[in-house]
Amino acid sequence: MSPRSQDPAATRVLRETDLYAPVRDYLTTQAFTVRAEVARCDIAAQKGEHLVVVELKLGFTLALLLQAIRRQRMADLVYVAVPRPASAAGETRLRENLPLLRRLELGLLVVDLRTPQPSVAVALQPVPFERRRDNKGRRAVMRELALRTGDDNAGGSTRRALVTAYRENALLIAAALSRFGPLAPKQLRAYGTGSKTLPILRNNVYGWFERIDRALYRIQPSGTAALSAYTDVVARLSATLPPAP
Repeated sequence: MSPRSQDPAATRVLRETDLYAPVRDYLTTQAFTVRAEVARCDIAAQKGEHLVVVELKLGFTLALLLQAIRRQRMADLVYVAVPRPASAAGETRLRENLPLLRRLELGLLVVDLRTPQPSVAVALQPVPFERRRDNKGRRAVMRELALRTGDDNAGGSTRRALVTAYRENALLIAAALSRFGPLAPKQLRAYGTGSKTLPILRNNVYGWFERIDRALYRIQPSGTAALSAYTDVVARLSATLPPAP
């Protein structure tokens, strides 16, 4: 048996989420604020008014290229990120994609996951060019980046409900109701749950809340379960609340 075949990392099944941390760390070193799964973008990175989007995939597909092209309408630069192939033939096939990516003005990040410390290499830089912008989509990405308080998703993940700015706000309200008991929207806003408190309670999108009086709400068992499912997010959000009486 060769040394290569004895290496568990060489045979393990890769997932798109394995690419996220190395790409996030690379962009962070470039002074970007990085968030995963923002308005259907695997990774959105912001530096001032400069917006970069990265789509994560295990290989090149037509769907990947079409997805990346759509992102060009809202972002300044778009990259696709793929794992570094394990064979010389795979490297050759990777290079064969460069002319197409260059013509499409897409960048390419190659993530080497074969080493203990994964690394990211820029195989191709995208060339910025003027095009009709999707200003509405761009504003949606920028607004979501501004409203999120943390990076609670793994890029490319589909295994749990995404932590959006809306879900963050709902979790904060649920945490306040769990800590203080039934409250009115005005009382919740005084605890810092924000201007959207009443619509979130009234619409009750996730089924976490129950109105028990004209202006009084309490948390439902489903809301308590959500607090347990998102303990890391809740711990950060709850730190902004005053202690229980």
